[in-house]
Amino acid sequence: MSDSVNVSIIYYSATGTVHALAQAAVEGAEKAGAQVRLRKVPETTPQEVINLRQEWVQHLADTADVELASHDDLEWADVVLFGTPTRFGNPASQLRVFMESTGPLWFQGKLAGKVYSAFTASNTAHGGQESTLLALGNTFYHWGGIIVPPGYTDPIQLIQFQSGNPYGSSHVAGAGAPGEVQLQAARHQARRTVEIAGALKAGRAAA
Repeated sequence: MSDSVNVSIIYYSATGTVHALAQAAVEGAEKAGAQVRLRKVPETTPQEVINLRQEWVQHLADTADVELASHDDLEWADVVLFGTPTRFGNPASQLRVFMESTGPLWFQGKLAGKVYSAFTASNTAHGGQESTLLALGNTFYHWGGIIVPPGYTDPIQLIQFQSGNPYGSSHVAGAGAPGEVQLQAARHQARRTVEIAGALKAGRAAA
């Protein structure tokens, strides 16, 4: 069922944290049998600001080969997962610029009926993760999307309570790079979206 599901994972990452979560999401979606595109949105921060942080400069160099997101990636996908750091409790402006360019697709109804989900990172605990994910949900509502959160549907959350964000995978970047708990949560979230999108496609085909 899920081998016909197309997944676009579209993200913004300055220093690599959200990129690591995005890569884990790719692994989870592919393991579920999906066709996956990993795409980043363009960097809009002035170079002189980027140059103030060596890890930012390094991450841009390390991910130079990642393709930029396009509207075609949205049209092609059955599932779209968005990843962003939180900026004062909101998605990063770089991702918002891309999302706000999708008016023509929305007007034609080409964003409706798809499965959407999101993941994030903040520098500190309680640093706006949930509000950032909820803010992305506001856009998904306008698009007519089907929002699929991880909830507490995986043992890593429900039983062990090691990663307890039911809105979407998240990480506190101030603690270092994402560990296996956070990466596994991202993999599970991607697998879950693929499974539900596959069921939707099968149901629509049978209707």
